[in-house]
Amino acid sequence: MAKPVRFKHKKKYVLPEPGTTPGFVYIDGNSLKPKINLYTFNASEFEVVEINSLKNIAAKTSNKDYFYWVDIKGLNSVELFNVFSDELKIHKLVLEDITRTYHRPKFEEYGGYNFAISRMLDIGADGGLENEQVSFIQTKNVLYTFQETYEDCLDAVRSRLKEGKGNIRIGGTGYLMYALMDMIVDSYFSILNEWSEDMDLIEDRLLSQPDRSVMYDTQLVKRNLIALRRVIWPERDKMNDILRTESDLISDQTKMFIKDAYDHCIQLMDMVESMKEIASSNIDMYLSVISNRMNEIMKVLTIISSIFIPLTFIAGIYGMNFSKQDPITGKVMPNNMPELYQENGYEYTLLVMAFIAVVQIVFFWRKGWFK
Repeated sequence: MAKPVRFKHKKKYVLPEPGTTPGFVYIDGNSLKPKINLYTFNASEFEVVEINSLKNIAAKTSNKDYFYWVDIKGLNSVELFNVFSDELKIHKLVLEDITRTYHRPKFEEYGGYNFAISRMLDIGADGGLENEQVSFIQTKNVLYTFQETYEDCLDAVRSRLKEGKGNIRIGGTGYLMYALMDMIVDSYFSILNEWSEDMDLIEDRLLSQPDRSVMYDTQLVKRNLIALRRVIWPERDKMNDILRTESDLISDQTKMFIKDAYDHCIQLMDMVESMKEIASSNIDMYLSVISNRMNEIMKVLTIISSIFIPLTFIAGIYGMNFSKQDPITGKVMPNNMPELYQENGYEYTLLVMAFIAVVQIVFFWRKGWFK
């Protein structure tokens, strides 16, 4: 029997205390030190450098002939967020949302910049769903991204940016933000395809040799699907908000591509709902298979019991040993088992019992109970 899946419970997010001042920037002591890469590009040029600090970042990104992407991985730096608050004049509520990494996907407009959140997903080694927040601050020439960890699924976008493929170097920060969001959404398809293959294997096990691990594995997939649905639903709303925005930072050309990402979200929602139904059906089928198996066992036991009940009845009667004659006084008791001392009574009794058993077996066979 396969070993049942052990669910790994994720750490709980630290929520602000009731009454905490809005805009409080929370730095988790277990978070990673920031690694910052500055991408500078236009239609013909591309450069990426690693920088140690964001001090004077406004001066470093002031050339209007270029677009910039500031890629920040790791949030354990008070100085980092002081630069955004004091130098770049980013609202404290935005900085709070960046550091409180439990927010649902959303898009918000502020004076001179846009703020957005996506959820980057990955399948962990234990089969659970890893859920990481990616935050975006978009200005006219600079896109800032924030991640909790050093790993991500955005290398394909970096390669396109380096090679200058498509509109990514000329579409501005709005198009770059779309490309990153679209890459995150496309990664959901890979996750769903992997779960779909798992569901096929589970279904094969269910039909061939069902055991308890089938139910555990199916429940794990269903649990992950629910978590994914909680991400895709607001992601779709976020794409819709971007399509409806009147911000000058999102061009009409970029909105055409956003429509495609919006369609992907709709498609993902349909896939998630379909797989949830399949998972529920597999659990119901497993319970039905177990119930049918129990019914078969109970039918066999019932047949055996039905055969031996009359035999046990006969054996019980002749096991009472009510003698016809008192062995001490010699008194004859005519109503006490006259056949107890009958010659060949043992053989006759066995033959009668065998005949009753054969008659019952033939009867059950004709009723179809042995099929």
